[in-house]
Amino acid sequence: MGTGSNKPRILGIICNWCCYGGADLCGVSRFQYPPYIRLIRVMCSARVDLAHILLAFSTGQDAMFVGGCHLDDCHYITNGNYDALSVVTIARKLLEHVGVNPNRLRLEWVSAGEGIRFANIMNDFGSQVEKLGPLGKSEGISKDELKVRLEEVQKLVPYIKLVQTERLRAPLSLRVSGEQEQHYHKFFNSEEVNKIFKEAIFDKLAIGQIISLLHGGPMTTGEIAKGVGLTPSEVSRHLNSSSRQRLVRYDEDQKRYALA
Repeated sequence: MGTGSNKPRILGIICNWCCYGGADLCGVSRFQYPPYIRLIRVMCSARVDLAHILLAFSTGQDAMFVGGCHLDDCHYITNGNYDALSVVTIARKLLEHVGVNPNRLRLEWVSAGEGIRFANIMNDFGSQVEKLGPLGKSEGISKDELKVRLEEVQKLVPYIKLVQTERLRAPLSLRVSGEQEQHYHKFFNSEEVNKIFKEAIFDKLAIGQIISLLHGGPMTTGEIAKGVGLTPSEVSRHLNSSSRQRLVRYDEDQKRYALA
């Protein structure tokens, strides 16, 4: 594993009843895993919020791990690990959209009797993150730029939760077979869900990024496109929409867009 300042910063949030028990058994059994993985215990993996994940990355964590009970083995009647599965899947799509390698976020199920499984997962994840390097390295984006992008997503968390509740709720029917996780991934990667993400979340995020840039002063379409990582045609579409909503205006004298 890495040494010195090259050690990655990895944060893990794990459920009290199963994954924490597996981590505890791992320690009692003296199974080795990277010491730089910091663990936070919560009562259920459903307590992992989208805001927690985005905050972890925006404050410099190189990767994040979420651990819960095996599906259909949750200690609560609400089956909170399905909520964790939905949140992590949505978070991975958001991270990828803003330029973060989604492999920096990992979800696993570990029972209290699987100490060796916990150690194997931690060693594998730690090795994977070391190969990726510090946050932003494999992405080719500076940490400061990624922080700005992640903070823009954080501002939308309440809205994203509303969209999740109303339009991104996975059908309960996906839980009835032995391949629940595959069904969830298939649902969240379906054409219908991707369309919802684009129209309800990604477009709104782009407009928020554009407005944040314009707080620094008037800019051309090309300058905005470079700042938000979109094509000039995509930026023009968002600017036209924002103009109709009187969020931005075109300054004829400067030939630039500015806040309305």
